[in-house]
Amino acid sequence: MAEPAGAKPRRILVTGGTGLVGRAIEKVVADGEGRPDEQWIFVSSKDADLTNAAETKALFEKHRPTHVIHLAAMVGGLFKNIKYNLDFWRRNVHINDNVLHSAYELGAQKVVSCLSTCIFPDKTSYPIDETMIHNGPPHTSNFGYSYAKRMIDVQNRGYFEQHGCRFTAVIPTNVFGPHDNFNIEDGHVLPGLIHKVYMAKKTGTALTVWGTGKPRRQFIYSLDLARLFLWVLREYDEVEPIILSVGEEDEVSIREAAEAIVEAMDFTGGLVFDETKSDGQFKKTASNSKLRRYLPGFCFTPFRQAVKETCDWFAANYAVARK
Repeated sequence: MAEPAGAKPRRILVTGGTGLVGRAIEKVVADGEGRPDEQWIFVSSKDADLTNAAETKALFEKHRPTHVIHLAAMVGGLFKNIKYNLDFWRRNVHINDNVLHSAYELGAQKVVSCLSTCIFPDKTSYPIDETMIHNGPPHTSNFGYSYAKRMIDVQNRGYFEQHGCRFTAVIPTNVFGPHDNFNIEDGHVLPGLIHKVYMAKKTGTALTVWGTGKPRRQFIYSLDLARLFLWVLREYDEVEPIILSVGEEDEVSIREAAEAIVEAMDFTGGLVFDETKSDGQFKKTASNSKLRRYLPGFCFTPFRQAVKETCDWFAANYAVARK
C-alpha cells in the first residue's frame, strides 16, 4: 500500500550503496524516480564494518533510517565461492544479523534485503518460486553464501512474528550492469566475460569461456532491478520474499551471453570453451509470476540492449571500474 498523503518524510538507508545495485538505485533516484518526501543515504564499507555489531548500531544511530534497503554482502563468482564457503557463511551471517537487529532496535518501519536465486535447493523442479526456498540443500559450490542468505528469510519471519516488523526480501536473478565487479577470477559470469572480451580484443587473442557454455541463466539489468526495488520499498507489503526476474522465456545460455558481448564490443577473434572448468549449476530457472501479478505491465530492458550499455560503460570507465 502507498503511504497516505502528508506522511512523514522517509529516511532511506542503503547498505552496500556503492556496489552494483546500490549505484543503480542511486542513478534511478537521481534521474527522476525519487520523491520529494524521501531522503536517500547510500553507505559503503568505508562508513562502517557491518560485521561489527557496535559499528553497525552506531551507523544506524547516526542516520536514524525509517526504511532500509540492505544490499551489503560478501559476494563473488563461482570459483571464489567454492574456495571460501566458510568465509561467505560467517561474514554474511554477521552482516545480516547486525543490520536487521539495528534496524529493529532503531525502529525502522521497513527493511528490504537482497537475496539470490542460488539459495534455492539444488535438486528441485523448475521453475522455482518463492515457496521453495527451504525445500532442500543448495548447490554445494556456494552453500556458505546460500545458507547465510536463506537465514535472512528466517529472521524476517521471526521479527514479524515476535515484533510485527515489516522486514521482507527480494530474490533477483543474475544481476549485471554499470559499476559491476568485472574481476575475471572472482566476478560473476557476465561482467567477467565483458572484461575477458575487452582484454582479448586488446591483445588480439581468442576469447576463452570457462565451462561448456551450456548452463542457462536469467539475467536482469541493474537499472531494471533498481526500479523494482523502489516499488518493493514503497508498495510491497508482504513479509514473504518476491522473485525479481525476467520471464522464463528470456533465459539465455552462457554461450548466448558470450555471443551478445562479442557483438556489443565488435570482437572478431575466436570463441573457445574450456571444458576443464566447472559449469556450476546447470540451470536455476525462476518464475516471475508473483511479480507479474503485481506489475503486469513492467517493461524490462531487452537483454542485448542492456549488454551493449554495460559494455559501453565498462570501456568508457575501464580505469576506474572494479576489476
